[in-house]
Amino acid sequence: MKKFDKERVLLAVAGPVIALVAAIALTSVVLLASGKNPFEPYALMLQQATYSDVQVLIVNQASMYYIAALGVAIGFRMNLFNIGVDGQYRLGAMMTAVVGAHLALPSFLQIPVLMLVAMLTGAFWAGIAGVLKVTRGVSEVVSTIMLNAIATSLIGYLTAENIWGQQVGNNNTTGIMKKSGWFPGINLGADVGELYGMVFIAILAGVLFWIALNRTRFGFDLRATGASESAAAASGVDAKRMVLTAMLISGAVAGFSGLPLLLGDAHTYSLSFPAGLGFVAIGIALLGRNNPGGIALAALLWAFLDKASPALDYATPVAYDKEIATIMQGLIVFAVVISYEAVRVWGLRRQQKRVGEELAAAAANNNSTKEVAAR
Repeated sequence: MKKFDKERVLLAVAGPVIALVAAIALTSVVLLASGKNPFEPYALMLQQATYSDVQVLIVNQASMYYIAALGVAIGFRMNLFNIGVDGQYRLGAMMTAVVGAHLALPSFLQIPVLMLVAMLTGAFWAGIAGVLKVTRGVSEVVSTIMLNAIATSLIGYLTAENIWGQQVGNNNTTGIMKKSGWFPGINLGADVGELYGMVFIAILAGVLFWIALNRTRFGFDLRATGASESAAAASGVDAKRMVLTAMLISGAVAGFSGLPLLLGDAHTYSLSFPAGLGFVAIGIALLGRNNPGGIALAALLWAFLDKASPALDYATPVAYDKEIATIMQGLIVFAVVISYEAVRVWGLRRQQKRVGEELAAAAANNNSTKEVAAR
């Protein structure tokens, strides 16, 4: 049993490690091809990670990535590909900012209401794709991609001046939110910055994700339906209900993922609010193997590449393009798909070999028993 556990851990770790090594190697090849030092950029970025202010930026950014990746992972565990996380996240943040700018309640009520608005908005937007899948058989990949585009247009319309928007220079915003809706953070000093208080909410979300998935009947039904809808149905699970429920929860978590930035720093939604978070979350969920611990490490890695790479532009005597980090992120996603498949095949062969050895041993013991009985 102990040997089996070690092998299972090895299979779980091998995929991400191979992907990271391959991404670093391929990025080094790109640097060599451009006539640059293939090792110095990594040293420069690692040096940035030793500064306290950069560490705070990394953790703050990772909290958003982590929550969004949990939303993706919920879909993945159900064998659903929710590509609409980006639209759900932006729409959730925008609606939360609008409510926060017009509603004034005491903090102990305002913040929960804003969280609920974000989650309900994300769940509603993802629920459209869920309903289309269970009633009309529409692929969630197609519907969520289309809903991302619709969300972009809808946000542009709702943030117009004649609706809920306010013109600030060349930017449309939803106005500054009431201070009772600002989520308190930890001020680490003027030179370091403020750590988002919602970092701890992100950690709590990861714990709840693990408990719900591994210690509840709902989690078992979710995993069973994702593995085989027909087998789950045979055991009494309503597969269509589980598909819709998974999409709603995935969307709710995605809608929540913009709140660390919105409630902790920006306090308004504008055209400069980060886009593309949902697509980053897909790569993080893949690298973390849909496990809350693995996703946390992947989110920190992604945030590190984002926040440490700008220093490459100012390196002396030779400057490097900060897009090196973007290349590495893309290569990680590319490599992770290949490495996971290679590890899966290797693990399957190992399992087949072990079963064959056990059957051979059982057959040998059976033959020995028959010989003894014959004597």
